[in-house]
Amino acid sequence: MASQAESQGQAKLIFKDYLPGSSDTPQQNTPVEPASLWKQTSHTHNLPPGLEYLNQLDQIIIHQQVDLLEAILGTETSSKYEIKNPLGQRVYFAVEENGCFDRRLCSPLRAFTISIADNAGREVIRVIRPLRCTSCCFPCFLQELEVQSPPGTVAGYVVQNWDPFLPKFTIQNESKEDVLKIIGPCATCGCFEDVDFEVKALDEMTTIGKISKYWSGFVNNVFTNTANFGIQVPVDLDVRIKAVMIGACFLIDLMFFENSLDGL
Repeated sequence: MASQAESQGQAKLIFKDYLPGSSDTPQQNTPVEPASLWKQTSHTHNLPPGLEYLNQLDQIIIHQQVDLLEAILGTETSSKYEIKNPLGQRVYFAVEENGCFDRRLCSPLRAFTISIADNAGREVIRVIRPLRCTSCCFPCFLQELEVQSPPGTVAGYVVQNWDPFLPKFTIQNESKEDVLKIIGPCATCGCFEDVDFEVKALDEMTTIGKISKYWSGFVNNVFTNTANFGIQVPVDLDVRIKAVMIGACFLIDLMFFENSLDGL
């Protein structure tokens, strides 16, 4: 009898692990779903340093700072971004690190490293993009981006998927396991409106969020490369995957909106 009671108790605990908030007695014939790879499983004290704040956010705003020298002279300078919460308060500051040669010669194809620091100046995320091909004729050499948090420790990857019609990416965790999909529209010009890249489950049927390129007005879009993005994700998304989503946003910006006439 004692062993039978113990086994029943263990069954209850396992059921509650899969379905938080469920009653002590499982309902009959109710399937138990395994925890999704994208959901937060670590306790707050186990999170990468500097990412604790992301744990409570379901919306992240990325604002590219306007460089007057670039706007006036047409020169390419290092991109700088402010990463904000839904209230517009700055959470992180991002700076692109590469050479003038890369920016002028390769422009949207360029390799880059983006360092993301918190308000105390501590680097908490590093985004690394190698020089890759964007042509659909080379499906084996498409875009791949690595996100580290803390710097030196892989948090995940963004991998471009070949598709003849749509921009498609896969979000992977640190073990290169597929976690989520990002699917953009067939046309990313976005005439006088926002452009949405949907964040989907691996079956590509369920939408759980989106990355949006906000329409910022005719003057900004024509005469500068400034970009404003919003990332909407479930609040319980793993903070490491949230960091990877920020990296995906930078990649989408360079691939589809880097040129000054893009976004019209």
